[in-house]
Amino acid sequence: MKRAASFLAVLLLAACANNPPPPDWLLTADTAINSHARLWLEGRDKLATVQLAVAREAVSRTGDASQQARVELHACAVRLAGLQGGQCPAFLPLARDAGQAENVYAAYLAGQLVAVDSQFLPEMQRQAWQNPQNLKSIKDPLTLLVAAAALLEAGRLPPENIALAIETAAGQGWRRALLAWLSLEKERLQKAGDQSGSEAIGRRIERVLGGGR
Repeated sequence: MKRAASFLAVLLLAACANNPPPPDWLLTADTAINSHARLWLEGRDKLATVQLAVAREAVSRTGDASQQARVELHACAVRLAGLQGGQCPAFLPLARDAGQAENVYAAYLAGQLVAVDSQFLPEMQRQAWQNPQNLKSIKDPLTLLVAAAALLEAGRLPPENIALAIETAAGQGWRRALLAWLSLEKERLQKAGDQSGSEAIGRRIERVLGGGR
């Protein structure tokens, strides 16, 4: 599976670019947070929780609120990708001491981003926020799902992009995320009066839930 680019890595590895190698805590946290994302999106909660704890412990060694906030925001972004909502309670105790980029990202996840602050987002998410049609240009699966879900949270996701999110989750085998996006599409089709389309989505949901049977 293509390794998902984390918000943690985007903000931290850049800072270390001229001073290789990166510190051990950063490598540990980045590996763990990416494992957490994959496991959670697959629906493997116990293993995902273990990896998130590893990431939290690693960044706690720094005592830096911004670095700790990035782990929490990444975990919240993963939940948002699975359509679990964009609020990030674990970030709140860190918000006062975290940086502007972290506070902007929290607002982004919650669908409350102020337009002028979009400059602080990671590039691909910024472009998608500014123009939802740019979702199609995002190659990283997690980045795409987060960007799509953030637009949905803000009421700005074009309906045709739900199919893009579905196929992105399906392509990675991310069962939890796939079921969430399929359920959203099924509901949309039902409201639109597309009984045939809704039933087709329902059958796909049954296949996912059926596993290997």
